[in-house]
Amino acid sequence: MLRLQARKVILVLLVLIFGCGLAVPNLFSPETRQAIEQGAPSWIPRFLLPIHAMTLGLDLQGGSHVLLEIDRADLIRGQVTQLRDDVRRILREERISFQGGIVTTQRGAQVRVSDAAERAKLLPKLRELAQPIGTLGAFGPSGNSSIDITEQPDGLVQLSLTEAGINERVRRATEQAIEVIRRRIDETGTKEPSIQRQGLDRILVQVPGLQDPQQLKELLGRTAKLQFRLLAEQNSGDVDMLPSKDSGGQLVPVSRQVIVEGADLIDAQPAFDQRTGQPIVNFRFNIRGAQRFGQATTENLGRALAIVLDNEVISAPVIQSPITGGSGQISGNFTPKSVNDLAILLRAGALPAKMTIVEERTVGPGLGADSIRAGKLATLIATVLVILYMIGNYGLFGIIASVALLVHVCLILGLMSLLGATMTLPGIAGIVLTIGTAVDSNVLIYERMREESHLGRSLVSALEAGFQRAFATIIDSNVTMLIAAVALFTLGSGPVRGFAVVFILGILTTVITAVTLTRMLIAVWYRWARPKALPF
Repeated sequence: MLRLQARKVILVLLVLIFGCGLAVPNLFSPETRQAIEQGAPSWIPRFLLPIHAMTLGLDLQGGSHVLLEIDRADLIRGQVTQLRDDVRRILREERISFQGGIVTTQRGAQVRVSDAAERAKLLPKLRELAQPIGTLGAFGPSGNSSIDITEQPDGLVQLSLTEAGINERVRRATEQAIEVIRRRIDETGTKEPSIQRQGLDRILVQVPGLQDPQQLKELLGRTAKLQFRLLAEQNSGDVDMLPSKDSGGQLVPVSRQVIVEGADLIDAQPAFDQRTGQPIVNFRFNIRGAQRFGQATTENLGRALAIVLDNEVISAPVIQSPITGGSGQISGNFTPKSVNDLAILLRAGALPAKMTIVEERTVGPGLGADSIRAGKLATLIATVLVILYMIGNYGLFGIIASVALLVHVCLILGLMSLLGATMTLPGIAGIVLTIGTAVDSNVLIYERMREESHLGRSLVSALEAGFQRAFATIIDSNVTMLIAAVALFTLGSGPVRGFAVVFILGILTTVITAVTLTRMLIAVWYRWARPKALPF
């Protein structure tokens, strides 16, 4: 036990020095860390400058908190529109005649096909639109469908969205919205946002360090649903009356037929028009979008092309020549900031439905600073009390345990800095808790040494037995705590996961500090002092 191989000692020391060194940047301000990085000699590799500090959570550095909700009614309207277009497509492809047009209802569409033979031809195609809902259970599939199709004796065929189908669409829309929101926030350069799903249709967004919630709301509140359509005549059928930005909000007729959607965009960048100097957005389509856009502009020379964003005509240029290169520009009454925001929205993609803000609040940096001071004070008091207890009970060995404890805390902070983990108030509570669990391992070792000494064993034998016989107990206790911490991390969210991360790191570093480091320090003490009895 007292014979340690030199290479093992060197390896452990290097690991401890490197781990504690990772925690040092947390002592400096962001400005100081940046100055150190910029002032370092060029011959020093950048990876040898671990100057990254932990990211502080919303509760420690302040920021914006927004709770969003999927607009269920808007989502249903979109599904009804899609269902109507699908029915029209099937009728056209199968060359089925119908009477009275396709009528949309609150939750579906209906069409009258008088001929029984044509209805028999139509119904199987319509049933292909219905998708099964739910997963396989113990007794097979649930049997729910996304669409109910009914046939009336007078030839009326009705298609209705089911409640299960709507809920499934809301669920998928929420998942899609989370990814879109994450891309939008990432485009702004914001670090460590917290984006979590709450319930079926709500999304919680927390952005530490962002003190302007209005900017976040403008970025998240727009669906960024981009469509390219054609302006239509006032009295023509199948049109939407949409407000025009160029006309001060005056309603203009726009064809319901969509030429290309924003989903076909592969890039959008802010720029300035070389002729007028006005802010514009340059865009590029994928192959499918380029083909459709080129065909539409070739067949409709001289007509006005309506560029529709979130059901508003933001620009309506006249098609002067075919645009077949797959790229173009969006112009309008834009400012440089609005053009940049629009480009971000288009690059990140469209939200699947309108989002409404249910709750918003801003956490000021002053409150975060108070939380940091309170957390530091709690950690300091806990550390001092534990050290006093250990020294009072175990004397010199208590001092050794205290040194290992300080290294243990440094390793936690260093690992969090290395992993880029976010420190929150529950994380500080996790550090305080691991302070107690870390010295608990030392207590097990020391008490085992005391028992072996009382049994009449020699000092060397008592020291060796203390580590060997307590080691299994230490491993068992830490494994059980690790299982609980992993469960918290897996099943929890937000603050619970923040606590779990710190607790997991604390458990892992405990084995290094409370066993390996303590053992090394006691071996050094024994070789140097040559004692005859335990120091407690």
